[in-house]
Amino acid sequence: MNLFGRKKKENQVCEPVVQTAARELTSPLAKFQGRSAIENSDIYFQLKNSIPIVDAAIEKIIRLMGGFDIACGDEQIKIDINNFFKNQFFDFQSVYMNQLLTYGTAVGEIVLSGDGRDIYSLVNVPLKNINLRLAENNVDVLVYPADICGNCEPFKYQNLLLVSALNPEPGKVFGVSLLNGLEFVSDILMKIYNAIGTNWERVGNVRFAVTYKPSNDSDRAMSKQRAKQIADEWSKAMRDNSISDFVSVGDVSIKVIGADNQILDSEVPVKQMLEQITAKLSVPPFLLGLSWSTTERMSTQQADILTSELEYYRRIMNGVISKTADIWFQLHGIDINYKIVWDNINLQDEVELARSRLYNAQADALENKKGGE
Repeated sequence: MNLFGRKKKENQVCEPVVQTAARELTSPLAKFQGRSAIENSDIYFQLKNSIPIVDAAIEKIIRLMGGFDIACGDEQIKIDINNFFKNQFFDFQSVYMNQLLTYGTAVGEIVLSGDGRDIYSLVNVPLKNINLRLAENNVDVLVYPADICGNCEPFKYQNLLLVSALNPEPGKVFGVSLLNGLEFVSDILMKIYNAIGTNWERVGNVRFAVTYKPSNDSDRAMSKQRAKQIADEWSKAMRDNSISDFVSVGDVSIKVIGADNQILDSEVPVKQMLEQITAKLSVPPFLLGLSWSTTERMSTQQADILTSELEYYRRIMNGVISKTADIWFQLHGIDINYKIVWDNINLQDEVELARSRLYNAQADALENKKGGE
């Protein structure tokens, strides 16, 4: 792969290569010495699949981040690079952010065209394919193959790899998942849901206990045959949910199994668990369809908190966007200053900005009036 440079022969066809593609294990000990998957990745994946509100919150965060434009002095260059990002980057960004929020670490790769003169594609890299290690300076992070042990070499073109970590701990290269700390709470919530399902299966789908009590010795002698006759008649009466009469002789009692048991009220404990989950995800409950009692002022504050969270995630993505844009400019031989301009998060921001400009204009007018007097 030639990054920025030499011309190929016209009849030579070069295919783009993904250097972070999965490889087979080369040693029986490689899976232990070159572990790359985050330890709790399976748990976080199960959390998303088991609790819909967790998956919904992550998708809401990604969508509310909105889009962006690259602003620069040349109008044609601006159109070209924004077309590139719209065609190549936004789908990549959605998966990248999902990976970052779910596992705490996201890795992508910029794949160049065969002649090395343009960006062919952006690829999201599964974490099981790579391993992250600190460089010798203990500052830079290098990406290694996951299937090679001990003395393996990092990928050759580190400048084409995109790596982001969410709130990494000191001395760690992997980030911390947004779902970290929800394992215990989610386990309790799933136990409550499983218990509700089991109880409704037992009590909601009614089961009957048919009891036959022999009244004398002759009845006791024939109790087995009569019990079989009662069972056959009862099965016939209940078959296929058809309406039928049940006729028996003797002392026969019928009771509903579990009718005397009261199903525990799950509203309070479920709400407590969901409160912990929404607090960790920093998503207002009303965005997730939870109609908890709130006030207009509280909703505004929750929206402001979410806005600050989204701004934080945007700052993380700025590094990925800048690195991609820099390589695009270099491949096209362009040296120009640019900046990333994100869309306003929602209409409320537009209203607040307009109101702020109005207040500033009114303040300037009053100051000018006082200065004139």
